[in-house]
Amino acid sequence: MKGKFSKYLSKEEWLITDKGWSKDELSVKESLFTLGNGYIGSRGIYEEIPDGTEPGTYIAGVYDAAASMVPELVNAPNPIDFRIIVEGEKLDIGRMDILESERILDLGKGLLVRKTLFSDTKGRRFLYQSLRFFSLRDKRIGAMQICLKALDKPARIIIQDTVDDSVTNIGSILEGRKRHTQLVDVSPIRDMNYLCVKTFTRKIWLAYTSFLAVARAGGHPVGTLNKIFNMLLKKGEMACFTKIFSIHTSKDFSARRLKKIAIKELHRAKELGFDGLLKRHIAAWQRKWEAREVKIDGDREAQKALCFNIYHLLISGKEGDDNVSIGARTLSGNGYHGHIFWDTEIFILPFFIYADPKIARNLLMYRFHRLNEARRIAGEKGYKGVLFPWESADTGKETTPAYSKHLDGSIIEIHTMDMEHHIVSDVAYGVCHYFSATGDNEFMLKAGLEILFETARFWASRATYNKKTKKFEIKKVIGPDEFHEDVNNNAYTNRMAAWNLYKTKEFYKYFDKKYPRFLRKIERKISLKSEEIEQWAHIADRIKIPFSKSKGIIEEFDGYLRKKDVLLKTLNHYFMPVLPADISLKDVGKTQIVKQADIIMLMYLLPEEFTKDIRLKSYLYYVKRTLHKSSLSPSIYSILACEVGDVTRGYLYFLFSLYADLKNRYGNTREGIHAASLGGTWQAVIMGFSGFRNMEGLPSFEPRLPGHWRNIKFCLKWKNSLLRISVSNKKIKFFAASKRKKGSILVKCFNSVYKVPFNKNYIIYKK
Repeated sequence: MKGKFSKYLSKEEWLITDKGWSKDELSVKESLFTLGNGYIGSRGIYEEIPDGTEPGTYIAGVYDAAASMVPELVNAPNPIDFRIIVEGEKLDIGRMDILESERILDLGKGLLVRKTLFSDTKGRRFLYQSLRFFSLRDKRIGAMQICLKALDKPARIIIQDTVDDSVTNIGSILEGRKRHTQLVDVSPIRDMNYLCVKTFTRKIWLAYTSFLAVARAGGHPVGTLNKIFNMLLKKGEMACFTKIFSIHTSKDFSARRLKKIAIKELHRAKELGFDGLLKRHIAAWQRKWEAREVKIDGDREAQKALCFNIYHLLISGKEGDDNVSIGARTLSGNGYHGHIFWDTEIFILPFFIYADPKIARNLLMYRFHRLNEARRIAGEKGYKGVLFPWESADTGKETTPAYSKHLDGSIIEIHTMDMEHHIVSDVAYGVCHYFSATGDNEFMLKAGLEILFETARFWASRATYNKKTKKFEIKKVIGPDEFHEDVNNNAYTNRMAAWNLYKTKEFYKYFDKKYPRFLRKIERKISLKSEEIEQWAHIADRIKIPFSKSKGIIEEFDGYLRKKDVLLKTLNHYFMPVLPADISLKDVGKTQIVKQADIIMLMYLLPEEFTKDIRLKSYLYYVKRTLHKSSLSPSIYSILACEVGDVTRGYLYFLFSLYADLKNRYGNTREGIHAASLGGTWQAVIMGFSGFRNMEGLPSFEPRLPGHWRNIKFCLKWKNSLLRISVSNKKIKFFAASKRKKGSILVKCFNSVYKVPFNKNYIIYKK
């Protein structure tokens, strides 16, 4: 792109470019081009709001339930609403003739840049250029600059600049569009405009301040309070409009002080000016990428697509707030009402554990702050301990809707909130994963241990003893494979429950030796008795794990192998399996066809628990029967494929996950970016191809790069060190950056343990 803003752009490998215009792809591109900073997510809409636009401005943690059966992430007033009328014609990409159109999302700098050449009905051409960003440095500030040039003749134009408070949430199958806010205040303050709305049920105040300046022909920008004004644009003259705005909420500041704070912060932003804000924003992004970029030598296209996935992870994690989490569609759309699932702990959390441990801790603290609600849910169902909601919003109450659309478009009743209880051990797994990589004792004493104790209590009350088999069973569940509902002894659920019980006892012993005084406080707080802990180990030893001796595989649940065996033999052009024509989605539960990684997920999460033979046989069995009708699935299969030596197939699964949103693989990217796929894709590269695993308390590596990849470079935060790593199939290069001048870190590579010295290059070769 050549134009006014091209000087700000990164090199081509950081740029996602969209040329031309397609109304059919409008909502998908809005999701893809989302800007954000963890506090705010703003869909990549066109400023003139063409027909079919779905504006989306989402503020982390701001939910409301007005006119809705379940609370949902509020679509807040839209500050990106700037319209230009040229002598009665709206300058609109969906209405005027378009001679040239290009938009670029700069992943390296968090910028959205646009250049459009319009032609009106009189044949006059207008060059429209824009740049906008939501500051990574000043989180509540956004800015955009729009420049318009009349190329052929003079033209009188009308400018309309607003913060649109009429936006709505899209709604679900049972509801229409919904507004979640009502107007509280609209007022001019000096050269700024102020707008404040309040959510209907949660009573959260959202305050917007905005400033608009106009500059003609390179002159000095002049502020204006007018939301609508007109001007004459001479032939060849360029007018530039600069809008700076702030967004504050009463979640962070008292409603009484909100206006004063919002005005003060915008005034400070005005003094910095557009260029000053942009400079700070770009510098913040450069610092953000320093230890988070993953470089693939030998696959440029995959490198850029992976960068896209990491970018969307980075703009979804909020710093400095342990009361919010990341929803299944990040802050980029209305999908799943903005609810939080197990996706966070299993798919998203690992990225932040090794890239931004403070954000990872925040995500786990979100669960801790809602333990009382999880206790209530468990109690209502007759269980002890905690039962986390399958879908969670702001309060921690169960927010799963009663009905939803099936994959074929039919309306189905939802049972996940009643049976998909593996969420409990998923959260516990996240706690243990975080601690093993960070060694954060303070977190464990403050929150982690209590989460583990209460999750273990749940499983102890959830399991029932079968006197005949002398095994504990967990009945009437749904595993990760949601094609099969109301089953008994789902292997994933049971094995993760046993792991949860074992691990909790292990942590109890560890902290009893290290911090007995603090542990006693937790025991008193939750009335924990020593006999409970012994009971946990007793149950864990005897939980049933379905296993087929004849096939040598883990059986997904009781009776799974008695269902109709249907092999998925046909692949589509993405090399992904296709449901046979004679099997309907309605009847798929009668077959062995699996929706997504279930047993495969179990073997990925607990690699030390299963022999190589069982892993290989189970993989080969389920790979022929898994449909991957969830964005959570391909990345996990990619990792396990690598681990059992099926790297080529692992690469194909990786590619599908890599382009899940960029190429709209699931046909619903318009609803927002698939957060779990983002995290799973990162794991496929780091845990799959690079072969990194957190094993026995050590960072362990067993590389399995695809044939055309020469090496992968990335960073991992481990305890108090930053590991800079370059991996190939034959050698691994480390640089363990640490504040300590002397010392080393233990790593396991190619099945041997090495001491990597701090602050020195260290190369390990495959023997």
